Amino acid sequence: MSELPTYVLDRTFNAPPALVWRTWTEPELVQRWYGPGVTSIVHKMDVREGGEWLHEMQWGGNSNYQRADYSEVTPHTRLVWLHANTDGDWMITANPMMPDWPRLLLTVVTMDAEGDKTRLRLTWTPHEATDKEIACFEAAMDGMGQGWGKGMDMLEEILKELQG
Repeated sequence: MSELPTYVLDRTFNAPPALVWRTWTEPELVQRWYGPGVTSIVHKMDVREGGEWLHEMQWGGNSNYQRADYSEVTPHTRLVWLHANTDGDWMITANPMMPDWPRLLLTVVTMDAEGDKTRLRLTWTPHEATDKEIACFEAAMDGMGQGWGKGMDMLEEILKELQG
């Protein structure tokens, strides 16, 4: 089997890992940066192994629902979850805008201290995906940085605000 395509986002923040961690695990902070340009609503965020994050993004009368099922949580350093699009009842379904998008993405977020800064790395890899889903993901990889980049810019502003 060939290696799966993996989207990698690297970003260094001028904040300690404990503060960066808060922006990924506290619902009131997450909904400020996750899904730039939409209304972002965290319905549930239980950040622990076996916990789940239920998220809704609203725009122009539409809603997109997502869930994350956490498999690894190491405070201030590592989050691992399976990421999926869902219907309004939080049941995993195809992405309504991209039917061939992978139903599950293995998401790994690491936060490493570098002096008084934090190096964040996010990887997204199709999980248990069909060939069509893998091809769709690979074709979309070049554009993923735009949305994630805007979100990271917003997260950076939140970190500045939290540090006064």
